Amino acid sequence: MKLEQLLEGVSYTLVQGSLELDIEDIIYDSRKAAPGRLFVCIVGTQRDSHDYAAQCVADGVTALVVQHDIDLSTVPGAAVLKVESSRYALALMSGNLFGNPSRRMTMIGVTGTKGKTTTTHMIKSVLEAAGRKVGMIGTNGIYFMGRHQETANTTPESYELQKTFRQFLDAGCDVALMEVSSQGLMMDRVAGVHYDIGVFTNLSPDHIGPGEHKTFEEYRSWKGQLFRRCDVGVVNIDDENTEALLEGHTCKLVTYGRSEKADYRAEGCELLRTHDFLGVAFHVSGRDNMDVKVNMPGEFSVYNALAALAVGKVLGLPDAAIHEGLGKCVVKGRVELVPISKKFTILLDYAHNEVSTESLLTTLRAYHPHRLVVVFGCGGNRSKLRRYGMGEICAKMADFSILTEDNNRFEKVEDILADIRVGMNKGNPDAKFVEIPDRLDALHYAVDHAQEGDLIAVIGKGHETYQIVGDDEADIKENRISVSSPIARALIGKYEGDSVQFMAPKGLVSYEIESVEYI
Repeated sequence: MKLEQLLEGVSYTLVQGSLELDIEDIIYDSRKAAPGRLFVCIVGTQRDSHDYAAQCVADGVTALVVQHDIDLSTVPGAAVLKVESSRYALALMSGNLFGNPSRRMTMIGVTGTKGKTTTTHMIKSVLEAAGRKVGMIGTNGIYFMGRHQETANTTPESYELQKTFRQFLDAGCDVALMEVSSQGLMMDRVAGVHYDIGVFTNLSPDHIGPGEHKTFEEYRSWKGQLFRRCDVGVVNIDDENTEALLEGHTCKLVTYGRSEKADYRAEGCELLRTHDFLGVAFHVSGRDNMDVKVNMPGEFSVYNALAALAVGKVLGLPDAAIHEGLGKCVVKGRVELVPISKKFTILLDYAHNEVSTESLLTTLRAYHPHRLVVVFGCGGNRSKLRRYGMGEICAKMADFSILTEDNNRFEKVEDILADIRVGMNKGNPDAKFVEIPDRLDALHYAVDHAQEGDLIAVIGKGHETYQIVGDDEADIKENRISVSSPIARALIGKYEGDSVQFMAPKGLVSYEIESVEYI
């Protein structure tokens, strides 16, 4: 592609060179420098890649996009273009490079503090029940047409994002569904992307601090940007931040919630539980009247399901597809039931801090189990405050706790469990618990000692089936992987069917994950 074509829609100044160059690819990592490539210089929080411009040109890069002045004598022969924001330029050029695939699919973006992942999975399930072919991007990775890929960020960098959209389109997808993070909006990862539908779940303080957002107001403002970039906004009318977040919106609004003002309103919520089902049923009124059953528990599932239902209605999907999609949706490692016995219920969840643990246990307690049993640990080389907090919450809310390992890394399991005990003693000095350091033994204990009507929550690791431990404890035959090993870094967050590559002493090694077992 000619450089001039690549720059369509980008406001720039040609500082040096010609626009008639042929550009094979765009890079923003100097280590990928090669002839025929354009290097976008980005000012990051830790480093300024303008410092690597000269080396990139020496390695063959033929064009540079810069945000501030550089010494032109160090980049002879290269085209140099100056822009106001190199991140914004990267996004627009990446779209051009891949043929702007987002313009040829129905685009749905989901933002909010909690519930993004579950809501996107619910929307995907509803769409697929209606026969739509969906590509999805989010916290759990990239999914399309039976494939799964990992992503480093909830919202990938703009180049990777546009490349993924291209993959979706080439694979036959007609819908691109994604979680849109505040960071993704602030850092222009989704610049140039217009959404048919934007979804807002809820808002609470998060991602505030160095390298993220300075204030809650700034965080909220960036979330609100999605509703200046979509045709229809599907928003939670009950959230106290909705009005402020929507300030300056340019889209048509469709609301959901429990409020009488909601376009899609939930009424008469009923908790449902069998050995292989833990969910809710409710009636939807407002613009429609229908009964809904959701294969996920708790109040938050009602809101997530309402959002998915509203999206389905906006797109004109049949009621049968909405019913089917909501009834069968499962998110790996998120309140995921494991069918072991009809006498008790066991589930997996990714809750790994005080807030998420309290939310989960509050939800499960509402189902009035015979006993609420929690199997958990805490990661090593992480803040002790998390250990104290999770210990305190479990001591207060669980009938019985089983303390075990959870990626102890370079710390001793015994030391981590001792910290958890401190929190448990604060929460309830009389709390009943047992310590079983080996996680497999702990799970066997939970199942072997389960009582009829128990609800057993295995939390912290979600879908993960391995332990990241120190070098001395590593034993690959026992799924105990050294924290410093290449395979440990490669396996983190992977699912059944994924491909894993890592550099071993003998070279690049590839594995395909044939199955995932919960241990």
